[in-house]
Amino acid sequence: MKDRLQDFIHYMIVEKGLAKNTIAAYERDLKHYLLFLDKVEQLASLNEVTRAHIVQFLGHLKTEGKSAKTIARHVASVRSFHQFLLREKAVEQDPSVHIEPPKMEKKLPKVLNLAEVEALLEAPDTSTPFGLRDQAMLELLYATGMRVSELTSLNLDAVHLTMGFVRCTGKGNKERIIPIGKTAIHVIETYLETGRPKLKSKKHTDEALFLNHHGKRLSRQGFWKILKALAKKSNIQKELTPHTLRHSFATHLLENGADLRAVQEMLGHADISTTQIYTHITKTRMKDVYTQFHPRA
Repeated sequence: MKDRLQDFIHYMIVEKGLAKNTIAAYERDLKHYLLFLDKVEQLASLNEVTRAHIVQFLGHLKTEGKSAKTIARHVASVRSFHQFLLREKAVEQDPSVHIEPPKMEKKLPKVLNLAEVEALLEAPDTSTPFGLRDQAMLELLYATGMRVSELTSLNLDAVHLTMGFVRCTGKGNKERIIPIGKTAIHVIETYLETGRPKLKSKKHTDEALFLNHHGKRLSRQGFWKILKALAKKSNIQKELTPHTLRHSFATHLLENGADLRAVQEMLGHADISTTQIYTHITKTRMKDVYTQFHPRA
C-alpha cells in the first residue's frame, strides 16, 4: 500500500505540479489513512477497501477531535487517491465515490482596519537590517496580497521596482504578475540597498529576496515568529495570522471600489467564488458602520 502512495505522490508532483505544502498535506493525510486501514481494519490490499471502511476512518478522525475542516481535507485526499488507483487500474472500483465531506460553518476571514495595518507596518525597528527586512516584507504582503509561502520563495530577480511589479509563483506553479505601489517600492529599495547586504553571508550566496540571520532564505515559520512579535509590539488585539494581511489587502481594495475580477487575478484564485467571500466582509463592515453612526440605527 505504501508503494501505491509513493506512486500517487509522484503523480501529484510530476503531472499536477502541485505546491510542496499541498503535496505534504496529501502525504500526511494518506499515511494516516493507510495506517488506519492496516492497523485498525487489518486490510491486506487496497482492493479490499469499501465505503464502510472510509466511513469508519472519518468517524475515527472525529473521535480524535479533528475539526470539520481537517476531516473535509482528508476526504479530498482519500477521494483523489482512490480516483488515481482506479485510473491506474490498481483497483477494480472507487469506494470513495459517494463519500460526502462534513458541512462546514463558513467563517468570514479576520481582517485589520486601516489603523491596525498602519500600526503593524510601523512596528519594525528600521534602524537595523532585520527591521528593514521586516518592514519590506510586511509592505510587500499588504501591497500585493501574496501568500506567505509565495513571499518567502521570491528571488531577487522576481521584483521589478522600476516597472512597479512583482512576479510570483502560486499554487499549481502558476505564475502571476502583481503591481506594487510607491510605498512598497521605496521600502524594498531601502532594504536592498542598506539592509540585505548586511544579512548576506560569505558562506552562502542565496538568491532569496528575504534572508534570515544565517544569510539563507527566510522560512514561513521564521516569518510567522516575526509577525507574532510585531503584532504584540503594535498592540493588535485581534488574532493575527500570516494570511491576515492577504485578507486585509483584498477587503480594502473591494471597499474602495476595485473590480472583483482584478482582485481575483492579483490573489491568484482559480475560482472567483473564492474571492467573493471578501464582498461579504465589506457588506458586514458596512452594516457595522451604519449601526454605529446612523442616528436612527
